[in-house]
Parts: sequence; C-alpha cells; structure tokens
Amino acid sequence: MSVDWSWIGDHTDDLTGLTLSHLQAALTAVFFGLLISLPLAVIAHRIRPLRGFLLGLSNVLFTIPSIAIFVLLLPVSGLTRTTTVIGLTVYTLVVLLRNTVEGLDSVPVKTKEAAKAMGTRPLRTLLTVELPLALPVIMAGVRIATVMSISLVSVATYIGDGGLGQLFTDGFQRNFPTPVIVGVVLTILLALVADALLVAVQYALTPWKRRRA
Repeated sequence: MSVDWSWIGDHTDDLTGLTLSHLQAALTAVFFGLLISLPLAVIAHRIRPLRGFLLGLSNVLFTIPSIAIFVLLLPVSGLTRTTTVIGLTVYTLVVLLRNTVEGLDSVPVKTKEAAKAMGTRPLRTLLTVELPLALPVIMAGVRIATVMSISLVSVATYIGDGGLGQLFTDGFQRNFPTPVIVGVVLTILLALVADALLVAVQYALTPWKRRRA
C-alpha cells in the first residue's frame, strides 16, 4: 500500500482536529474512570465482603462488546460525545478498580499501624500514606487504561464519533488506504506519547523511589 503524501499535506488541519478529539475522548474517560474507581477501591479494600462483588461487576461490564455498549447508550445520550465517554469509562473501570485495590493491599500493615499510633486519622492516613504508597500500582493501571481507551475511541465511529476512527471509515469506503494508514500511525503515536507522559508523571510524584534507587 502506498501513501499519498499530498493528501496528508492537504488535510493537516483535519488530522489535527481529529487527533485532539480522539485524545480528549480517551483522557476524559480515564479521568471519570479514576473518579469512580478510587472510592469504590477504598470501599472494596476496607469492606472485604464487597470486594468480590465490585471486582466481579467490573469484570462483567468489561465482557460487554464495545459496540453493544454504545448502542445500548444511544436511547439515553444519543449520538453525542457523552455516549463515547460513558462507554469508554465503563471499560477503564476493570483496570483502574483492580489496580487501585491491589495498590492499597500492597501497603505494609506496619506502616498503617505506625500512622495510627501517631494519632493520624483514617482519612488522613489514606490520603497521605496509603494512596501515595499505592501510587506505582495505581499508575500502572492508569497507563493501561489510557492506552486501551485511545485504541477503543475509534469504535465510536459507528455512532458518528470516533476521532481518528473516522479516517478508517473514510479510507475503507473509498478504497483509499492513505487515511487508514495515517489513522493507525497517529493512534499508535498518541498511545506511545500518552504512556511516556504518564511515566514522567509517576516519576515526579514518587520522589522516594528515586532516592531509594
């Protein structure tokens, strides 16, 4: 397959807009996924009987085909970006919830007992001790969820959204490979850049790891 470089030059503005739209949808979904998964993970960590139920529910939601989720949401939110974000958020939950629970589980019991002995209240212990120590595991989940969301945004093309996925539809319909190739390359680059930035964020937020090294 050959690439029509002149087509790329003529559609730079369109490609920029689709790339930004694609990234916005993915990051918005991860953001809302974190907002939902963090409190649920704390509940699952604190209340053991609910742990299996919450993790199991997230697994069940993950088994629903992505196109099916978007179709089921259409009567509620219509052909809008909201439908895309809700669908992607559902898929981020299984990764973010499980990693956050595992991160909280990895905090040494002695560390929490030391904080309690110093008179630190449970909420403060959670915010200043448990979550920071669990951050590497949580960030691993955020990285996976971000890359996964970037790859799944294209599926929303079937409901009129989809960011760079529109290039795939356009290329297939016209039997013109250039938009498809460009869409694939830009999607991969977005995933790589987003992952690299998250690694940098984790590095900045965990200075104790650098000192230990």
